Amino acid sequence: MDAALIERAVEPHEEIELDLLLEAIWRHYHYDFRGYSRSSLQRRLLRAQHRFDCASLSELQHRILRDRKAFAELMGFLTIQVSEMFRDPAYFRALREKVIPHLRTYPSLKVWIAGCANGEEFYSLAILFREEGLEDRTIFYCTDISPAALQRAEAGIYSLDHIAHFTENHRRSGGRSSLSDYYTAGYGAAVFDKSLRRRTVFAEHNLASDEVFSEVQLVSSRNVLIYFDRDLQDRALGLFGRSLVRGGFLGLGAKETLRFSGHSDGFADFDIAEKIFRRNNRALMEASRAA
Repeated sequence: MDAALIERAVEPHEEIELDLLLEAIWRHYHYDFRGYSRSSLQRRLLRAQHRFDCASLSELQHRILRDRKAFAELMGFLTIQVSEMFRDPAYFRALREKVIPHLRTYPSLKVWIAGCANGEEFYSLAILFREEGLEDRTIFYCTDISPAALQRAEAGIYSLDHIAHFTENHRRSGGRSSLSDYYTAGYGAAVFDKSLRRRTVFAEHNLASDEVFSEVQLVSSRNVLIYFDRDLQDRALGLFGRSLVRGGFLGLGAKETLRFSGHSDGFADFDIAEKIFRRNNRALMEASRAA
């Protein structure tokens, strides 16, 4: 699609059409995108209009309300499913060297990967926890708004074209073995060992409307908040805070922050460079009052 078309100014009537489309999606399909960044949504929906050959958002709304398959395809435009294994290796090295020693003190662990996309971050954490001897005491909650993404995450199949990059990321993250120990290659794809997900719950979860997972020691939600407006960012951070045990850890993406949010006082900086934060007593008291 022409980049100039994507970047053009949005007309006032298109803002109204966008509001109506998002409300229709929420009321008909119960997926809430109303708190997502408008500029990002507008770019993605313009691409969707081109794909569906619709002249307006109103025409697109008419189409998806009457065609569930069309809506399923539209979800691919509304949700971002771009990731890689051990993305930002320094983040995973920080988890390995700084966070894992604290997690070892718990007899059992819960880890929530919020916005798991196609599962690359989940498999990265599952491999890290296996290498550090914590896999058998850990339950992973792997969640996303997209059912199709969750299916891909549970399948654990990735193109061999990406494996060399994934392998280098794993090495730079401090990996204690070869990444090839965890997958079988064939027919142009790498299939990750199903034993990695034997203690995993894959579930649809919408940070805009759903509730918390309780008593979690680590929440890793990276490059999700950047697609939300300020109010939805605050809601998601509140969910993370209420999910975490006292002293639990929150990992965010490189361009995300707790600063200026309504929950910044509920967390202490743990590793500023890698955007890892730790829930403090203030967060515990706020969660108790909210309950």
